[in-house]
Amino acid sequence: MIHRYSFPTRFLPVKNAFMHTCLTLALGLTSLTADATETLQRPEGSQTSMTMHGSPKYPEGFRHYDYVNPEAPKGGALRMTAPGTFDSLNPYIEKGTSVGGTTYMYDTLMVSSYDEPFTMYPLLAQYVEQAPDNSSITFHLNPKARFHDGHPVTAEDVVFSLNTLLEKGAPFYRAYYGDIKKAEALSKYSVRFIFKHNRNRELPLIISQMTILPKHFWEKPENDFQAANMSLPLGSGPYKIKSVDSGRSIEYQRVDDYWAKDLPVNVGRYNFDSIQYDYFRDENVALQAMKAGKYNLRFEYSALNWATAYDIPATRNGELKLESIKTLSPQGMQGFAYNTRRELFKDPKVRKALVAALDFEWLNKNLFYGSYFRSNSYFSNSTMSATGIPEGKELALLEPFRNQLPKELFSEPYQLPVYDGSGQIRKQLRDSLKLLTEAGWKLENGVLRNSEGQPFKFEILLIQSSMERIALPFKKNLEQLGIDASIRVVDASQYISRLRNFDYDMIVTGYGQSSSPGNEQRDFWGSAAADVPGSRNYMGIKNPVIDQLTDTLIHADSREDLEAAVKALDRVLLWGDYMIPQWYYPNVRVAYWQPLEHPFKPTLNGSKAPQLYSFDLNSWWMGTESSPVATGADSQQDSSGNESTGKTFWWLALLIALGLAGWTLNKRRSSKNA
Repeated sequence: MIHRYSFPTRFLPVKNAFMHTCLTLALGLTSLTADATETLQRPEGSQTSMTMHGSPKYPEGFRHYDYVNPEAPKGGALRMTAPGTFDSLNPYIEKGTSVGGTTYMYDTLMVSSYDEPFTMYPLLAQYVEQAPDNSSITFHLNPKARFHDGHPVTAEDVVFSLNTLLEKGAPFYRAYYGDIKKAEALSKYSVRFIFKHNRNRELPLIISQMTILPKHFWEKPENDFQAANMSLPLGSGPYKIKSVDSGRSIEYQRVDDYWAKDLPVNVGRYNFDSIQYDYFRDENVALQAMKAGKYNLRFEYSALNWATAYDIPATRNGELKLESIKTLSPQGMQGFAYNTRRELFKDPKVRKALVAALDFEWLNKNLFYGSYFRSNSYFSNSTMSATGIPEGKELALLEPFRNQLPKELFSEPYQLPVYDGSGQIRKQLRDSLKLLTEAGWKLENGVLRNSEGQPFKFEILLIQSSMERIALPFKKNLEQLGIDASIRVVDASQYISRLRNFDYDMIVTGYGQSSSPGNEQRDFWGSAAADVPGSRNYMGIKNPVIDQLTDTLIHADSREDLEAAVKALDRVLLWGDYMIPQWYYPNVRVAYWQPLEHPFKPTLNGSKAPQLYSFDLNSWWMGTESSPVATGADSQQDSSGNESTGKTFWWLALLIALGLAGWTLNKRRSSKNA
């Protein structure tokens, strides 16, 4: 092998000097960019996007999402706080408490736009082929895709990722990917997923959201995927870990040579040079640190804080911004969740009776400054909420289960008690006591007891001390029923451990929902997940009607059929009284210091702010005092080939210029020697 620097150029003839210089540069350039310029021949019949219903918004060859600022500058540090602590850098396993922000390190096969309900565009996968009968899907990877150590992302990595998540990952993945029969590598860059059946229309899209793990990294003996530890993982995403202090903080650094930084889905996004999370066990301390300017962005989940805590000079003079940003996504359900695995909460009458003890109107008036809405659906703030009485397609779905459901479900709307805000709810509590009596409980000397003389007693497990002020009025109302409800606040590690093992009587939890509910519903309330440690079926629901309706919504052929199935599921969940619904707020409350900027505000030309289905922090940037808010209107333009052609031209020009310089230098030296 001849090394490209074996012979000094000055000893070569003039003609050979020019050729050698060009060859040297060409070889050097080739060694640096050979893989990067490798292209994938497009398979016949393939596509570059997938959508659940309808057609994709963005055509092939689009430049960037409409809602981003394509000229957003790169730079600056985003600093945020996080609650609790952490002891693991692996968010995909059941063990440990994972640190926040790990998704920044990883790429998925495809990525969704935030201004569509559910449409996927190319990231790791450049092309995709869906079987006409929905029996399989094939992804063709972008040959330019690289992990942070330079290794290419291949089909073997994809197969490894699926198998690892199913065999070693959290229980959620076994439910989420349960309809996949197998994955097989067809070539270095092509991988096919074969399905167990063809009725799951959502499956191709959720597979496209799969995080791809590096096989060569996790197969090393020293890297144990199932260990919850602080070993630095390897990814392929826009950021990598710069530093970590176990349990206290983590900082991510933007990858300058990130392979996908110029893809349309990433233009105008991932703009900060670094992203840092500092952990606080006390939320009030975190709030004070934010107000002191030690952090520059905070999501505020407390109505009390939002109304009173930010009245400081920096807010009044505009340095600290408070904005409530609207999204189009469903708000799901938040509430006190019963653990129906406990004998105490197995009876639906008991669960229904306790609902009356939550006086939402008093809480909203006295604690929340009237800012919240009552959650009356598991899909609040959407067209998928069950309202009125069932009719049409929804009724047709419920009719076969009439004998298994409460008869009132077919003739009455589900309604939560509505109070006047005075806190006087004795009448409604008397109605609750009647239900408890029917369930075998009796009030004796101020204590509610069963037929065996055992008192009605349970614990409300909390992770946030701020939620205690919500639970205390609820506890006080329960006391009027003779019920002893204790409140216990524990740290994050203990809470997560007890949650995973279903070691609680009642918790406060929430179920976020997307605009296209699907396979995740099995993990939320499927019978198969009820006894699987680590699943999100926190209530322990085992209801064959819910199982069937969940399958129906997953297999829905149209948006209309999906909404009908979701409404039916919502109605059955509500009438099951598995939770005591609390409230929701339809916007995202954000406090941030200047000069942070975002595109979710009216543009300079007066157009309306874009509204997204989910909040996209990755489209923010560090601006200046005069930074314009610019969102693109040129996303429909096809730029294929333009950028690569320009780069090729400049490399060629540089190559020729350097070659001529080498020729001139050698010519002068030859003349001097002569």
